Amino acid sequence: MSTRFDTSDETERETGLAEAAMAVQRGRLVVLPTDTVYGVGADAFDPAAVRRLLAAKGRGREMPPPVLVSTPTTLDALAVGVPSYARALIQELWPGPLTLVCRQQPSLQWDLGDTRGTVAVRMPDHEVALQLLARTGPLAVSSANRTGLDAATDADQAESMLGDAVDVVLDGGPSAGPVPSTIVDVTGQTGRVLRLGAVPLERLQEIVAPLGATIVDEG
Repeated sequence: MSTRFDTSDETERETGLAEAAMAVQRGRLVVLPTDTVYGVGADAFDPAAVRRLLAAKGRGREMPPPVLVSTPTTLDALAVGVPSYARALIQELWPGPLTLVCRQQPSLQWDLGDTRGTVAVRMPDHEVALQLLARTGPLAVSSANRTGLDAATDADQAESMLGDAVDVVLDGGPSAGPVPSTIVDVTGQTGRVLRLGAVPLERLQEIVAPLGATIVDEG
């Protein structure tokens, strides 16, 4: 049975953040609000916790979860060879609904699934999510729903779909969803949109054009 905390109440938010951070340390799952849809998160560096996350969603290793971070500088601890056009996107759009697929730092001891040497990273624009991430470090976070169902846009939906699989639910009220983040593969000289979401292609191209870079839609 999960414990739920109303983050609109300052005292309850503090208690909820502490409980959620403790749950993450124990390898358990937590539900958190983001600037798009609700997410279900686990310690990105705990392989058993990541497996638990994938199982809760009914998802296999072929669909590894993205990683959420609390600061842009954390990216360099997780990724290598980040191109200048990707850094321009980060400067303009983080925190926000943009996920970047980068080359993974080879020294990292983690197992997110079949990532083929990449990691998808995002910094969400949501106070509660950022406060939790500041306490836990990088979290593997996927949309809080069973695979094949619509992503949860409030805590009730997340709880009804994930139930006892999660220990703590941070209720931040209705999310801005249901539009997910835009996902861009920045492992090459040209950026490739893998999923169009809240950030339109035109905005991405506008940011990278002064650098002579291009972004194409392959979603």
